[in-house]
Amino acid sequence: MLARDNDAPLLLDISRLIWRRWSGTRATGIDRICLAWLEHYSAQAQAVVTHRHGQAILPFSTSQALFKLLSRPGRAGGDAIHFRAALAALAIRRSGHLRDRLEGRGRFWLNPGHTGLDSPSVVPWVRRRHVRPIHLVHDLIPITHPRYCREGEGERHRRRMRTVLDTACGIVANSGHTLGTLAEYAAAANRIMPPAAVAWPGTPILPPVSARPEDEPTFVILGTIEGRKNHALLLSVWQQLIWARGAGAAPHLVIVGRRGWQADEVFARLDRYEFAGRVTEVGPLDDRRLANILSGSRALLFPSFAEGYGIPLVEALAAGVPVIASDLPVFREIGQGVPDLLPVDDVAAWCDAVSDYSQQPSSRRDAQLFRMKEFRVPDWRDHFGTVDALMDVLGR
Repeated sequence: MLARDNDAPLLLDISRLIWRRWSGTRATGIDRICLAWLEHYSAQAQAVVTHRHGQAILPFSTSQALFKLLSRPGRAGGDAIHFRAALAALAIRRSGHLRDRLEGRGRFWLNPGHTGLDSPSVVPWVRRRHVRPIHLVHDLIPITHPRYCREGEGERHRRRMRTVLDTACGIVANSGHTLGTLAEYAAAANRIMPPAAVAWPGTPILPPVSARPEDEPTFVILGTIEGRKNHALLLSVWQQLIWARGAGAAPHLVIVGRRGWQADEVFARLDRYEFAGRVTEVGPLDDRRLANILSGSRALLFPSFAEGYGIPLVEALAAGVPVIASDLPVFREIGQGVPDLLPVDDVAAWCDAVSDYSQQPSSRRDAQLFRMKEFRVPDWRDHFGTVDALMDVLGR
């Protein structure tokens, strides 16, 4: 039984989880992965926190108290306030623990988030404290597709990936596509690739609902409204369908997700045009409301320009909902041949697919439902089995 401070076999980075809860930001797919790592490894870990003055390994008892705080479900409407108060109370009781004074002693530092890896203090801290980082890499999109990211994010992500390559004793990638992209970046940056493994994240399982078709054919797009997600394509598709069919015969598009960045044209179109009542923006939804909308839809639409993984795709397929997505290498990988994949900029092809899926029966939709019987839902057991196997190899 672990009894002494500085006695846990693993180190677990929780910097992203603290920052997201502190700011009150709604959880994303990466946040859910970080929470899964917290749940799986926290009992045998001490916390690592990156803050404005550097990094620190927290004592075991303080780590466990902080893990427990982060594991509490968020409170709707005021989670940030409650979390800040609880964190402040913990900091007062355990003042001084953010000082960089504890040794890593060659232990694995599991880092499932990218937070803080752009800091120049990370590389010397790793060497000074004798930790062995295992970084989970989610994507290289700010490097490969900077036009879809906030200004300056490309250079920040280059610093993160250089830190990953310069410090890691092992790397976990969320997809084969991400690992291949990282290997290409490493070669271009004249870095050596550390030992690595691909571990698809577990799939969020939506609450069970009574499946019922909507009164009208309905399609759903899920995720933050940002330029990379390509909502603009779907708005063009729906405009064409309304013009061609008339408002009464056009299907319904439901946009689920908060407004983000690099999508001013999309916001303007949503605010300016009514789309004859055929397009509805509902903002972010909880899992039960999302399950209700998805269960009655004809398909999830996923026309992204770039993804590192694609949780909505596997989430929909796990719920028995067909997917029409852009033809990306990562979607070919994780979709396992099930979704209909289309060119990312071919409005006519998307119009044809949506029109076919709107029919009852639909030959293309029925064909996908048949293929779906062979779909293997990625789960956390396999994910952590891969991570643990990598640690076992590195430990030897």
